[in-house]
Amino acid sequence: MNTESVETLVVGAGLSGLAAAVRLHEAGREVLVLEASDAVGGRVRTDRVNGFLLDRGFQVYLDAYPESGALLDLAALDLRPFEPGALIWRKGKLRRLMDVFRRPGSLFESALAPIGTPLDKVRVARLRARLLRKPLDAIWSERPRATIDLLHAEGFSEDMIDHFFRGFYGGIFLEDLLVTSSRMFEFTFAMFSRGSATLPASGMQAIPEQLAARLPASALRLQSPVRSLEEGRVATEAGEIRAKTILLATDGTAASALVPGRSAPGWNRTTCLYFAAPEAPYRDRLIALRGDRTGLIHHLCIPSNVSPSYSPDGRALVSVSLIGGACDEADLESRVRHELLDWFGPATETWDWLATYSIPRALPVDPPGHQSGEVRSGSLLVCGDHTRSGSIEGALGSGRLAAEAILAA
Repeated sequence: MNTESVETLVVGAGLSGLAAAVRLHEAGREVLVLEASDAVGGRVRTDRVNGFLLDRGFQVYLDAYPESGALLDLAALDLRPFEPGALIWRKGKLRRLMDVFRRPGSLFESALAPIGTPLDKVRVARLRARLLRKPLDAIWSERPRATIDLLHAEGFSEDMIDHFFRGFYGGIFLEDLLVTSSRMFEFTFAMFSRGSATLPASGMQAIPEQLAARLPASALRLQSPVRSLEEGRVATEAGEIRAKTILLATDGTAASALVPGRSAPGWNRTTCLYFAAPEAPYRDRLIALRGDRTGLIHHLCIPSNVSPSYSPDGRALVSVSLIGGACDEADLESRVRHELLDWFGPATETWDWLATYSIPRALPVDPPGHQSGEVRSGSLLVCGDHTRSGSIEGALGSGRLAAEAILAA
């Protein structure tokens, strides 16, 4: 067995591990990153299938993220924005509900959309104004509650909660009971109010790849799983690596397997099906929510409407997302196709299935009592979105803060 030494060893080349490694390397520290899989990114990966770009589970990047924006070269990512709003299935058709502050021309249509009450739309404006004034530090430091409790306290009607918030924020949290911490709700609401949901032109994996490109080739080893970990050293299939500091930047379940006594987080799950359609079922750069429909489909969108580079030949790429217990149903493709036929008619029978991604560990559960913060024990630090918030911002911020702690020590 070979034995080698390094100053700082990072286990995991997801967003947290890469953010930490970049900060340490650019501060002049020696760093080595071990990644068990065949590419960087962790849960932020993109595949090319028949020329289409398929993100592993529907994801977006919010261009108002402060931590990520300071770390990434957003211009190089060539971010393509969604329109600020959503399509919501209600009373037999898709209705537009737009952010009228950013799209004032949609005021009349959105005001008359049969989603919620006129007072609900006033409450949205009031909530938006409050969160735009509220410092982000104040959001994260306040005592949280469940998102559903916050919405009730704000006075939203059950109609607005059921037909908008459970669809839109259920898609963000991957749970539509809305029991996720209100801090996460307020933060994402503020980000949507300040910026746009976007897709990088070359897929979501462009984000971790950009970070990895800032490291020397010798600092990153793929397909290098860690077999065991103890104070100051790890064992791999190739041998032992000793390190002054070890940063464990895997997901929470993998971290619990390597650190005795550390509990694994709960997970929210999703399944995403991709189809190639001769033409898009709608032209809007908007997510479509199920509203008052029932069935497996929670939300869908047309990534190629947002970024044409997601399609190789002008056909439409359709992304269909399921969450929770719907992911367990048998014969998913056939059942989803049956629902799509009801959504968009016989044209869906010509759609070609491209791939199905079942992701049981998509987002760590973030209940109101979740205690965030990187964990340190001797020479070992643990970081990741499970120690902060289940988001790109949470992952990158956790990695940076862990690197700052290493530099300070």
